[in-house]
Amino acid sequence: MKTVKKAVVMFMAIMLLIPSLAMAQDGDTQTTSKTPAADLRSSLDQLLSEHFVLVTTAMIKDYNNAEDADEVYEALDQNAQDMTPAIASVYGEEAAAQFEDIFLGHNDYTPDFVEAKVNNDEEARKAAEAEVDEFVNEFSSFLATATEGNLPKEAAAKVLAAHEQDVINVFDHYVAGEYEKAYQSFREGFKRMFDISKALSSAIVTQMPEKFEGTKAVTPAADLRSTLNRLASEHFALAVLEMQKGYNQAEDYDFVTWAENMNTQEFTEAIGSIYGDEAATQFQKIWQQNHIKAQSELVTATLENDEEARKAAEQSLQKFAETFGQFLGMATEGNLPADAATSALWAHEEDVIQTFDHYVAGDYQATYDSFRDGYGFMFGVGETLSDAIVKQMPDKFAAEQMPEDMPKTGMGGTATSSLWTWVAFGALVLISGGVMFRKKVQQ
Repeated sequence: MKTVKKAVVMFMAIMLLIPSLAMAQDGDTQTTSKTPAADLRSSLDQLLSEHFVLVTTAMIKDYNNAEDADEVYEALDQNAQDMTPAIASVYGEEAAAQFEDIFLGHNDYTPDFVEAKVNNDEEARKAAEAEVDEFVNEFSSFLATATEGNLPKEAAAKVLAAHEQDVINVFDHYVAGEYEKAYQSFREGFKRMFDISKALSSAIVTQMPEKFEGTKAVTPAADLRSTLNRLASEHFALAVLEMQKGYNQAEDYDFVTWAENMNTQEFTEAIGSIYGDEAATQFQKIWQQNHIKAQSELVTATLENDEEARKAAEQSLQKFAETFGQFLGMATEGNLPADAATSALWAHEEDVIQTFDHYVAGDYQATYDSFRDGYGFMFGVGETLSDAIVKQMPDKFAAEQMPEDMPKTGMGGTATSSLWTWVAFGALVLISGGVMFRKKVQQ
């Protein structure tokens, strides 16, 4: 029922896009970060980056024999299964089945690396590495064939091999106790997933321009949306991890907080590049004080079973949502209303708190269901914030959204038919959980 409700909300979001797409077909080249091609890129941003977070988390949990390791592996497999309907909607059921077989098989050998390390078994490690090489070769061939060479096999193989090495680096550095290197590798590997989604979405859009109404996956506006997707989702992943590590008083806790600080620094630089140094300074102060700090205080209060301190931490987070919401409302000159921003920010904080509380209660299935919901929500934040900024500064993000001559649709030549083709395609992708544009429903 939950999935159906999300699908309905998402389908309605697409329906709301119809007037703007129709205007584009009539020759309006309004600058926007919300186009069919940018939506595809954002879908891949979400699914691929979530895969990276879950696979590295699963390996470390498994190595530590953590109680929630099985649930992380289940979430990892569900992530792969969520990709399948999106692949089917573009390339058909046969290709989707082939994709799922390759990708789920790729997840299956992840525990082999852990077992080899636990047993100090060099032969098993070599066998697992050989499986990685096989996956890279098989999946790069699949992508090259599916995209009709728009993503060449060699290029796909290179970036897939780099991704696999990122995962291994995070795990190996963690096991060696090299925690700063582990989280540096995590940040590099996480960022690489957005490079992959950029290349893959561009290849698909180039291959099938009519399916995406001639819009492009790589424009200044789409780049802004993807950057905000990355920074916001990385923040969520690290916040959840930091709170778990803090609760467990893990040895690598300080290095997760270091990674959070690096994320904050990059976020601050992004704000500064758009709104200037003064706004960046203001952002950093708000972001750290009643936000990052308050999340840590909530963990401490939970450990000490201090209800008053817990309430104070939650109040700080509510204050953050209000203050940062006002900041965004002012910065975007009302293109993102302060009230709407505040509501979204508090919904995000509720996701973080709920995920942590499930973890503390030992309800790990609920923990990772909540994690996946909260992670996906950050891509709605990236979509909404980028749209507000682009509307505010269209010249800064101006780029041709539509070609001068629209490609033939093959559906009687009418723009309306082509538009409904995209609606049908989008509905399938959204039902799969690919594009995350959802509203929090107050219970």
